[in-house]
Amino acid sequence: MEQHVKMSLDEWKAEIEEVLNEIDAEYEEIKNELKVYTYKYNITKQVVQSTVNPDLNRKIRELYHQPFEQKFNDLKEYIKELEEKKRVFQMFTDKIDKVTEKEDPRSFAMTELE
Repeated sequence: MEQHVKMSLDEWKAEIEEVLNEIDAEYEEIKNELKVYTYKYNITKQVVQSTVNPDLNRKIRELYHQPFEQKFNDLKEYIKELEEKKRVFQMFTDKIDKVTEKEDPRSFAMTELE
């Protein structure tokens, strides 16, 4: 592979890896927030199930359960989107690696020696 092509691909791969790092950081942040809302949602769900007073039950649902459930579901959906983004950008780096290894005469020579 020509040196300028390899350099360009390496630069592009570095850019994509930066994007992947940003996605990973955001993923960890959202994952932590999802843990919090998992607890909040499950606790309010249990309290609602244990409350016999209909007025109090309705109030708990309005104040806590429904908002926590909505946030919980939104975060779960966002985690899925981040996982998809990560998968797609990882494909870029994998393809770049594959192309540069395939075109690298040294890797071909190494395979012949093995």
